[in-house]
Amino acid sequence: MEHITPKKSLGQNFLIDRNISARIVREFAPQPGDTVVEIGPGEGALTGLLAGSGCRLAAIEVDPRAAERIRRDYGTRIEVIEDDFLRVDLRELAGRLRAERIRVIGNIPYYITSPILFHLFDQREMIGDAMVMMQREVADRLVAVPRTKDYGILSVVTRTFAEPKRLFDVGSRCFFPPPKVTSAVVRLAFRDLEGIAGIELQHRRIVRTAFNQRRKTLRNSLAQLLTTQEQRDRVFGQAGIAPTRRPEELSPAEFIRLARVYADAQQSGERDQDT
Repeated sequence: MEHITPKKSLGQNFLIDRNISARIVREFAPQPGDTVVEIGPGEGALTGLLAGSGCRLAAIEVDPRAAERIRRDYGTRIEVIEDDFLRVDLRELAGRLRAERIRVIGNIPYYITSPILFHLFDQREMIGDAMVMMQREVADRLVAVPRTKDYGILSVVTRTFAEPKRLFDVGSRCFFPPPKVTSAVVRLAFRDLEGIAGIELQHRRIVRTAFNQRRKTLRNSLAQLLTTQEQRDRVFGQAGIAPTRRPEELSPAEFIRLARVYADAQQSGERDQDT
């Protein structure tokens, strides 16, 4: 098969190792009753194996050349959506496919890995699970635990909305062209940690602000959100979290506690202004 000329602007590194393709799909284990969405099928390394499982498959591809190849090779067996995945409303897509939940799979471009992950988290109620291949260093951050160098914003958000499991690494020679980094395959089983409902915005604000100055104590790193000593005493006290701790020391559950009290404090302040 003649390769599509990779576009650097799209971050294209096509998977060409058939054994790795087969292993990814085998681990994903698509079933005939599943509705699967593939992110960026490219030359179709996973697409044919997925289609052969009997699942209902939709492929989202931004490159018109790759989209045309998938249409040519698979015809009406696969619904090809020629668009940027970050612009696709998965809720609308699931409704159109008449699926209560979808499953997601893809070898995602390194340069937009985080935006894609956050796009999945933001629409997680429509997603059962996802299997994504990414740069190994990003995978390390997804599965990192508190008090480690890789633990940060992506670690906290991932473990708040999903159970991540790193499955295996994939060497650069498995791609065309070979990237300069090693990749890793990660499975995400979506579920919400207790207490996050209704405070997603405040939670993201707390986590991002805290880790923007990760070496500082929470008292200092969150000073722009908790602007008075009274606010700081109230929020840290009610959350049961010492303000002298650093962001990398807090578990995802503790960040939820902190965000919950912060959200309550915001609402209380709004009520005080109204009266």
